[in-house]
Amino acid sequence: MKVGLVSPYDLAVPGGVNSHVHHLADNFLRLGHDVRIIAPSSDVSRLGENEIAIGRPMSIPAGGSVARMLMAPRLAQPVRRLLREEMFDVVHVHEPLASFLPIHFLRSSSAVNVGTFHAARDSRARLYTYTRRLLKGCFRRLDGKIAVSQAAMRLVAPHFPGYYNIIPNGVDVERFSAPHAPIPELDDGMLNILFVGRLEKRKGLRYLLRAFARLKSLREEARLIVVGGYNARQRRGYERWVKATNLRDVIFAGYAPLDLLPRYHHSAHIFCAPNTGNESQGIVLLEAMAAGCPVVASNIDGFAAVVTDGVEGLLVRPKDPDALAEALLTLADDPALRAQMADRGRERAQHFSWERISRRVLSYYERLHYEKHSAPGRERDLVEV
Repeated sequence: MKVGLVSPYDLAVPGGVNSHVHHLADNFLRLGHDVRIIAPSSDVSRLGENEIAIGRPMSIPAGGSVARMLMAPRLAQPVRRLLREEMFDVVHVHEPLASFLPIHFLRSSSAVNVGTFHAARDSRARLYTYTRRLLKGCFRRLDGKIAVSQAAMRLVAPHFPGYYNIIPNGVDVERFSAPHAPIPELDDGMLNILFVGRLEKRKGLRYLLRAFARLKSLREEARLIVVGGYNARQRRGYERWVKATNLRDVIFAGYAPLDLLPRYHHSAHIFCAPNTGNESQGIVLLEAMAAGCPVVASNIDGFAAVVTDGVEGLLVRPKDPDALAEALLTLADDPALRAQMADRGRERAQHFSWERISRRVLSYYERLHYEKHSAPGRERDLVEV
């Protein structure tokens, strides 16, 4: 099977959707399929062997973050040329109604067209409200629709009703579950609490810092490690608050490359995700669970879909520092409970391995291909004589 995976996001910039696309491609190739990844790129010199760049992306504010997307409307000719040259069996567009590139593929593709909806953000709901009439024709070109979670489906389905196959994001279970030596400076007997994420408001770090201050007043051995792709300007306000409150043992570690990130998980005793909402799926939770970290997280749709309260971790009310502090204290004081949750988390994460997720997507392709290309009246040919 020849598959075209289309992303609206800059190939040169790491991100959740592009990571999803690359993992699908790697597993499809491993299973013997022919795959192309098509997306804009700000650095064509870094294109991989199976990557094709169309256009240059620009920065677009989206959901409290900034997305690097292609918004140029004049794409019909290069898209049609590529479709003629590649002759895909399946064209799989990601965030199919979010930018011009996937829209042009839907308009021109005669292959089996599949779309995956990733977002669970209020800003995307407003986009669908404003553009529904314009995009209804493109939506009808989808032979199959995937949502990565119930939260993602609830965002899009009111505007574009239909059947959505829920196939979640995968997790690189092997990478995070493999043995990793702890980071030496963190392997000193302190109780390490790990936060991983950008310093956007919806990631909820301000609530975790207040919760940690309460915990620190009760458990001197506690330490908070903040890891993520943020810069000095973004962390400056948080550092000022930490200094003003005389809060000790808060480490702003900054960006951790993928080969180093699991070492932070294997140095941690508790993983905390205090996000306030707009999360389609708890990928950061699954990575922590694969690494054997018990989880404390906000009880929001995207997180509750992967963590059961009291089983793999503890879920608490969003935006509630007291509830966060209580849950952190519960796990800090109970090593046996942490170990039990870690075991259950490892088991749960296995269900989200990219190998399993990729096979589910391929199975969906095959069903859609059969349905689209079955000859009319085929059932009559099967009547016994």
